[in-house]
Amino acid sequence: MSRSFLGDTAALTGRSLTHVLRSPDTIVTTAVTPLALMLLFVYVFGGAIRTGTESYVTYLLPGILLITVASGVAYTAYRLFLDLQGGILERFRSMPIARSSVLWAHVLTSLVANLVSVAVVVLVALLLGFRSGAGVLAWLAVAGVVALFTLALTWLAVVAGLSARTVDGASAFSYPLIFLPFISSAFVPTETMPGPVRWFAEHQPVTSIVDAIRDLLAEQPVGTDVWVALAWCVGILLVAWAAAMSAYRRRVS
Repeated sequence: MSRSFLGDTAALTGRSLTHVLRSPDTIVTTAVTPLALMLLFVYVFGGAIRTGTESYVTYLLPGILLITVASGVAYTAYRLFLDLQGGILERFRSMPIARSSVLWAHVLTSLVANLVSVAVVVLVALLLGFRSGAGVLAWLAVAGVVALFTLALTWLAVVAGLSARTVDGASAFSYPLIFLPFISSAFVPTETMPGPVRWFAEHQPVTSIVDAIRDLLAEQPVGTDVWVALAWCVGILLVAWAAAMSAYRRRVS
């Protein structure tokens, strides 16, 4: 990794972060959907759902964090699409900068913005009664899993931003990602689901990631969940990165 690549990425990331800071409503909008869902499930559906835990918001929070990320990465596809349509990438191509630094700048900006949104959601969850006795190392592990999940979904967003033909198409890819936690252990135990739905819920990536985060926050042994979660995140990340770089080369060739 060259010094030029690191410097170019840092400069372009600063540019993207400046745009986010000038439009803080991006982070607010990203957090609105998961916060609304959290309030809905805690105060409307929570009393009818039996999870075997003292506080439903504590059970619910890991899934809400993943929905927060899925909502937030749509803005990466949107901003990348606007850069393509505005001719910014063509201008960057005429400058002596590392080509891949343009994509990495969008990815790192997404990581920072989404972690801020996640922090906002956690603070609201604390106001709703969320409590955890997890230590610093457990919280760092949770942050690491969420960050890896964010990177994986962000590279998917890069593929969408490079491939889309319209603004709506650039961000629409996130809708299935937001819906996926509803067919997992995020809101209810998978044991309550009918056979085929339960099988799908237990073998899709969200369930293992949610269960790993939930165990870490509850100070429970994570078992194989954390390794399965990491494997899903790394696998999605590598495939999405390869697809994004291939799409980028086609666009700039």
